[in-house]
Amino acid sequence: MPTLILVRHGRSTANTEGLLAGWTPGVALDERGAAQAAALPARIAGLPLSEIVTSPLQRCQETIRPLLDARPGLRAHTDERIGECHYGDWSGRKLAELKDEPLMEVVQSHPSAAAFPGGESMRAMQTRAAEAVREWNARVERDHGADAVYLMCSHGDIIKALVAEALGLHLDLFQRISVEPCSVTAIRYTRLRPFLVRLGDTGDFASLAPRQTSPDDQAPVGGGAGAP
Repeated sequence: MPTLILVRHGRSTANTEGLLAGWTPGVALDERGAAQAAALPARIAGLPLSEIVTSPLQRCQETIRPLLDARPGLRAHTDERIGECHYGDWSGRKLAELKDEPLMEVVQSHPSAAAFPGGESMRAMQTRAAEAVREWNARVERDHGADAVYLMCSHGDIIKALVAEALGLHLDLFQRISVEPCSVTAIRYTRLRPFLVRLGDTGDFASLAPRQTSPDDQAPVGGGAGAP
């Protein structure tokens, strides 16, 4: 079965403003995010990609544009199932103010029970994304062979949920996973089981350096802004 390369979109204006973007329209890459996207083609130049699939949201479309320019033989397939979680009434709100919402404790410690007001549950988010991967795995293998490699550009919570699913982890543990903007995660699927072969690889170790302030013990909903 194929190898899936999961790329989180580059840093967005919502990331730097501390907003939970969700499906809010008009959320673009910021200057750093655009630079991350521009560097992506060189980072994965050695991978013979057979297909590119992307979330419909602008920040993902902008992230893969340089890759498509570098590989004119490929086109992007848009799949709404790997779009961001539908955060409903939380969309567009400041993460700092959401910290005090009672639901945030559920999101952090028991996400399988979390459903966003006016939006979807985190279980539904994981289910639709996993179904998309299974269907794309079958399609890519049928069209390109069992050793094919393909890429999906998606969002932090989606990628974390797919990693948890591949590892057989309960969704309640997915907040222990971290994927920074424009990071590369790779899952190799086989007949018996998936193998996680890369996780959140940015090629930059700045985020591992000691921080001036103590890091928040909460997982950043939506994925966070990455290294300062």
